[in-house]
Amino acid sequence: MSWLDAGFEVFGEHILWTDLTGNVLSLAVVWLAMRKTLWTWPVQLVGALLLLAASLNANVPGNALKQVLFCGLALYGWTAWARGRRDAQGIAVRQATLKERAALAGALLLGTAVVAELFVHLDWLKVAWSPWANAYIFVGSAVATFAQSRALVDFWIVWVLVDLVGVPVALKSGLYVSGAVYGIFFVMVMVGFRNWLRESGAAHSPRQEAVSAC
Repeated sequence: MSWLDAGFEVFGEHILWTDLTGNVLSLAVVWLAMRKTLWTWPVQLVGALLLLAASLNANVPGNALKQVLFCGLALYGWTAWARGRRDAQGIAVRQATLKERAALAGALLLGTAVVAELFVHLDWLKVAWSPWANAYIFVGSAVATFAQSRALVDFWIVWVLVDLVGVPVALKSGLYVSGAVYGIFFVMVMVGFRNWLRESGAAHSPRQEAVSAC
């Protein structure tokens, strides 16, 4: 047995250690993101590498490519947030503008269509089922992570939309830990969205603007 397949049995199902550990770190990333700590990104990088290993073992190319992209986005987000920490007020979260929301939605829709076609026509990817679902998860996760690196409140909502598709894909692929974690994600994401939305509103309140003008 290779280290990629190392794991344990639960109710007759083989649980991969890479899947379990990677998802624990993914949950940690959500908690760290709520706290706006720079540790969000190195933890996400390590978690993405472990989930990449789990996805390769489970033959889930869409999820594997997503983790590769996550590694790059984690490095980008790490740099962006480190630069933001140099500001007097640290990482300033805000709601996306209408133009930014349109760009995020457009990237999600167009990106899903393009990647789905690649999954259909590139045999080496070997997408076992529903290339559109795999493409949506891949692109949606990239859009959400990019929005997170820009400290946009809207990234939490994109994650909810991704989770709605991610649960059945993970369960059907045998990544049972991932499927269970998606449910926990939903609760944590809603709390994070509430906290970031409240903070972004406070930052633009009339009282805050009056203090800034003094």
